[in-house]
Amino acid sequence: MRTSRPRIGLALGSGSARGWSHIGVIRILESAGIAPDIVCGTSIGALVGAAYADGQLEKFEAWVRGLTWQGVVGLLDFTVSGGLIPGERLFSFLRSHLDDKTIDSLPKAYGAVATELVSGREVWLREGSVIDAVRASAALPGLFTPARREDRLLVDGALVNPVPVSLCRAMGADIVIAVDLNSDLIGRRLEPEAPPAEPGASETPPSGALASMLSRLPLGFGGGKGGTPTAPDMPSIFDVLSISLNIMQVRITRSRLAGEPADVLIRPRLADFALMDYHRAAGAIDEGERAARRVLPELRDVVGKAL
Repeated sequence: MRTSRPRIGLALGSGSARGWSHIGVIRILESAGIAPDIVCGTSIGALVGAAYADGQLEKFEAWVRGLTWQGVVGLLDFTVSGGLIPGERLFSFLRSHLDDKTIDSLPKAYGAVATELVSGREVWLREGSVIDAVRASAALPGLFTPARREDRLLVDGALVNPVPVSLCRAMGADIVIAVDLNSDLIGRRLEPEAPPAEPGASETPPSGALASMLSRLPLGFGGGKGGTPTAPDMPSIFDVLSISLNIMQVRITRSRLAGEPADVLIRPRLADFALMDYHRAAGAIDEGERAARRVLPELRDVVGKAL
């Protein structure tokens, strides 16, 4: 019999705007009395995980629920060097609205996953600035420019470890709860019906030249859904890239989880959410709550047996 409570790890997976569902998952875990001791994240999971590990999830949730198309576009700066978006405007905003602490000062143990661009090595970020770690972990190639850390260029951790169960284990977790945001992205139709409008979401596409360009890309602006093409016979180049990215993430996730399984796996159903649907937080959070409720009996059983 154990003499101490098992350490619970939470591995929050990658998935761009689908990642707001992590907030709903965490809410249900907390309400069930399951409070993770260790929080690890990849890409958007690193961002939500950082807010949670710092005790700022309520403040963070209020911000994401208020995002609109225009608000998202306003946080993006554009370039053609290394990626479409340098991210300085976005992460400067996060620094000003969230306390940019060092990782070792957070109330909960925290780690993020990134990928070294030159070597392809998996990099575990467990020290230094929290926001810098999130910036590196979320640097989606082609969209965000790589992050510089010492003498290395780092990009999105989803390229190597989309759901960082292994990092949770390495940091001492006895039980790992993992959240996979991409389980249902492969095999859906190329022309699904338009999604219902989120409560409070603006019906007007973003304005401005760059915003107008974005509204025509399959990234979620202008009502697009999951990067689906407008023509039934031949997808656009952007559709092909978006769908290919989904395939890559799903295949890598399945491979990693097969070799490094979580004790409990939560899989929100988020195929209707596009890459840049950050303005649809309410729907994503609700689905995260539904997915977590579905596995509550399993969670209680696993945690109870470990006591």
